[in-house]
Formats: sequence, C-alpha cells, structure tokens
Amino acid sequence: MDIGICDDQKETRELIADKVIKVYPAANIIFYSSGQEVLEALQFPDILFLDIKMPGTDGMETARELRKLNRDIIIIFVTVTEEYVFQSFDVGAFHYLVKPFNNEKFAEVLQNAARQYNENIRACHKKETPCFIVPSKGGHITINPEDIVYAEVFNRKIIIHTMDSDIEYYGRMKELAKKAGDGFYRTHRAYLINFDFICKYDSANVYLKKGHALMSKQNYHGFVKSYLRHNQRKGNK
Repeated sequence: MDIGICDDQKETRELIADKVIKVYPAANIIFYSSGQEVLEALQFPDILFLDIKMPGTDGMETARELRKLNRDIIIIFVTVTEEYVFQSFDVGAFHYLVKPFNNEKFAEVLQNAARQYNENIRACHKKETPCFIVPSKGGHITINPEDIVYAEVFNRKIIIHTMDSDIEYYGRMKELAKKAGDGFYRTHRAYLINFDFICKYDSANVYLKKGHALMSKQNYHGFVKSYLRHNQRKGNK
C-alpha cells in the first residue's frame, strides 16, 4: 500500500510519516512538498494525506485535479482549521483531520482508509469486466469500464470520456474495445460507446449523457442488434 504525504513543511511530513509507520510499518511512504509535485508524479499513492494551505497549488485545487485523473485515490486532508471542511466533500475527501491530532484519532482514520482501499480492490476484482490500466501523463491511471461514457480517437490519441474527466493516452481503439467488454460498441472507427450512457440515437449519431459519437452507416444495423441484446441482458438480471 502506497501512502503519500503532501505538506510544504518538512517537519509536518516527517511527523505524519512517524504516525503512519506506527500503524502500518510496511507501508511505502512517498513525500511531496507541493500540490504540483503530486500532480506531476509518475504514479499516484493509494492514500494521500494532503495539506490544504500550501504555496502555489493549494490542497483543494490539487484534490480537484487529482479527481480528474484518479477517482479512487483516498484523500485525507490535514490542516490547522475547520473552515474548509465542507469544501472537502466536493472533492470526495475521505476524512478531514485538524492539527494537532492525537495518535488514536490518526490511527482510526488511517485504518478506516486502508479498509476502504481494500474494499475498492475487491470490488474492482468482482466486476464482470475488470478494471484496467492505461498510461497517462507519464504515469498510469486505473480505468473502471463502468465509468467510461465513450472514447474517441483524436490527433492519434485515444480520449476516454467519463462524466467528470477526460483521459488522454496513446493507444489503439481495438485494444481498448477488447478491454472494455461487451457493454461497448464501436459505432465508428474513431468512436467506442458505452451502451449504458445512451440517451438516443439515429443512423448518423449516438447521443450520450455526456457528448455524442458518430455512427457509420455500415455499423448501424449491427449496433441496433447489439444494443437490443444488451438491454435484454440487463433486463434479465
């Protein structure tokens, strides 16, 4: 389990690290001195202790950008004031610790976060179509196929559109379609759509809950048959 600690104060980073080690001695601890350093990392931690008031990119903005790149990262804000506690809900923070905090409270929050991390892993493994990893911005992002609205090819890149983010990477649409599973269909050589996000369609376009995709004439009849089969399968569950 990778645990990140982001704070512009070295003493605070070391203090939190000492508390982490007391709870999980085998944890891999990663230090960040700024929000920008987190965002530019090659790989994100599983759990992140994140200070809010930092020079440059503050904790809240860092969390917002992280959510666009990785929905599963568990964020625990660590700060000296309660004034941002309600904003923390907007970025899906797991908890909000106000300094100074005692060892018992810290251990409780960290253990709960670790349980959530393990539950996320188990839930991902149980899915009919498992999560997969794509390279992005020098690192890697875990993709849950259920979150994909549609994908498109643009400027030799694949862009995966979810309801709250867009993920770009170099890859092949054929490989993505295979990983995504039977709940998806290539309506056009440059588009892959998730049946579950369809609002309406015609012989030229598919309109989704976010954005729309082109429909090739030669793919239309196959799409209609596959969409009907998909709805029948969903209805039988």
